[in-house]
Amino acid sequence: MKKRLVKAILTTMILMLSFSLSWAHFGIIIPSDDIVSKGDKKDIILQVKFIHPFEGHYMNMEMPKAFGVMVDGNKHDLLQTLKKNVVKGFTTWEASYKIKQPGDHIFSVEPAPYWEPAEETFIVHYTKVIVNALGLEEGWDSEIGLKTEIVPLTRPYGLWAGNVFQGIVKVDGKAVPYAEVEVEYYNEGGKIKAPDEPYITQVTKADANGVFTYAMPNAGWWGFAALNTADFKLKHEGKEYPVEIGAVLWVKTREMK
Repeated sequence: MKKRLVKAILTTMILMLSFSLSWAHFGIIIPSDDIVSKGDKKDIILQVKFIHPFEGHYMNMEMPKAFGVMVDGNKHDLLQTLKKNVVKGFTTWEASYKIKQPGDHIFSVEPAPYWEPAEETFIVHYTKVIVNALGLEEGWDSEIGLKTEIVPLTRPYGLWAGNVFQGIVKVDGKAVPYAEVEVEYYNEGGKIKAPDEPYITQVTKADANGVFTYAMPNAGWWGFAALNTADFKLKHEGKEYPVEIGAVLWVKTREMK
């Protein structure tokens, strides 16, 4: 009886831990610079990861299905530029890119589906970041045709801590009314300590037009993830499961000094 009780307690604890660790996954594209000026180096490094940004918990990321950049309406395939890294025992990716023309560069990644056993769900986070180049501020509000994406209404660079950010959540090019949006701070080095779990992942909802609003209180990288259920399913061990599709966008803020 005691052994069965202990086993039941351990199983429950493992399940609780699994659910805790599965909360607030975020796809990440973090560039080494979000604004490349004329006097800056034109080579940037982009980190591509699957992580819990605030807590720093990593997940393995298989080779993405697609990785590229759109500049001046033209798309460029960068998948072959990705190089595999291992961080804390988990697979991540990295790419280098040379800025060659002025204008906003919209980098995006479509990952391979991630199987989350705790939720019995596949996860696919279509992730974007915008890098401004050489003083031409055009293109940041363009759609790039992902299955789901956040289209900025606020220019996603040149932001101070405390600025308000707005975006439209879209699936298949159509706005999603009342979409739920998770927001997390990329807490590098774990410098910020959350007083309780609700502080780790902020949550807001879009309005009837799919528009959400959030004010970023601290300097650094902020991720916005709008989660929806795909209109297709994927198989795992012969059984079909739902797919969580996330529209993820990263923006950077700086302290006003």
